[in-house]
Amino acid sequence: MFRLIKIFIKAFIIVLAFIGFNAIGGEKFTEPIKSAIVGFIQEHTGNITKKIGDFSNINEEFEIDKAVNIVGYKAVVAEHKASGQKMIIIDSGNKALITKEDIKSNEIDSKLKNLSEKFKYQGTNIKDIKVTDRGEMDIYNQRVPYAKFEADVSRFPLKDISGIVASVTTSDGKEKLAISLNESKKYSQLIASEFYKDVREGN
Repeated sequence: MFRLIKIFIKAFIIVLAFIGFNAIGGEKFTEPIKSAIVGFIQEHTGNITKKIGDFSNINEEFEIDKAVNIVGYKAVVAEHKASGQKMIIIDSGNKALITKEDIKSNEIDSKLKNLSEKFKYQGTNIKDIKVTDRGEMDIYNQRVPYAKFEADVSRFPLKDISGIVASVTTSDGKEKLAISLNESKKYSQLIASEFYKDVREGN
């Protein structure tokens, strides 16, 4: 994540320099370079996305928001444009953050709590996690179990959230964690299922 931030900062500084240059009439010289910078950032983001999955078949109502590194894990974040619901896929490599067996077990509440501790950021944390339902959904051409949960979020615009978490092992032996979140009253499992059913394995 820090590497990606550095790339954006460098690009931003260069763009600022170009803005100053444009002010004295340098537009025709800088336009190709600005296009190259934007292309580089998009390519870097696209490379992470391709490693996590093939999103070319997802419905146009969804938008890939960003691809980032989160505490050393590659992740893709997508959004359902109409509702704002987020879909996240985290590539945890060869060691699962949460397994299918965890999701089916009675220990899933504590596993989710431990996971939220791992990813809390600047005092923002998911707490009072409570599993409310379980089911199955399709992702990477597999039928996998998911756990639906409710939780409170500290230091965040949304206080009460609902969502699901699912775990899947892809053909290369890598573990992926699928998460969908929204404000409690707006969360829709139909939206989450619609997105994930069209995600395929990447390169």
